[in-house]
Amino acid sequence: MLEYNEITERKYVVLDGQPYEILTSHVARTQQRKPTNQVKAKNLITGKLADFTFRSSDKAKEADISKKDIKYLYTSRGEIWFCEEKDPSKRFKLTEELIGPAVRFLKPNSLVEALIFNEQVIGVKLPVKVDLKVTEAPPAVKGDTAKGGNKVITLETGATINAPLFVKEGDTVRINTDTGEYTDRL
Repeated sequence: MLEYNEITERKYVVLDGQPYEILTSHVARTQQRKPTNQVKAKNLITGKLADFTFRSSDKAKEADISKKDIKYLYTSRGEIWFCEEKDPSKRFKLTEELIGPAVRFLKPNSLVEALIFNEQVIGVKLPVKVDLKVTEAPPAVKGDTAKGGNKVITLETGATINAPLFVKEGDTVRINTDTGEYTDRL
């Protein structure tokens, strides 16, 4: 059990029988009142955000979430197929809602971390940054900075993102999977 002030960012807790990841927490101490911990949490099963307030007498059960590496295989009709890292014959599918928009940065045979709660995969954590090859990039026109010096490029996974004008077709770029933005060229 976690005390009210131990419920901090990146912790997993069980609230109302559901696993939550704590995104932000703020312990507020006001005059003549007992301290409270105001947290914003993400439901790991539904993906919905919720606000909770824990008083000094409250406790929360820490979620028993295990992590396991799995391999991404392919996507077909909204179903994303994975297999166990060492045994490709053990295949299973996950929905796009479970993984989120970062699925567009997955390359076949790339390893990701699965979050498991009660022997069920409830989410997938991608690496924070991935390196992808640029398959399409329109040529940069000299002096074309009226749009902020960015252009839309297509990556090897089919995802489209904004990138600086100097990025060319065939370059390898690094993408932040949390924000979906270009970070640098390799």
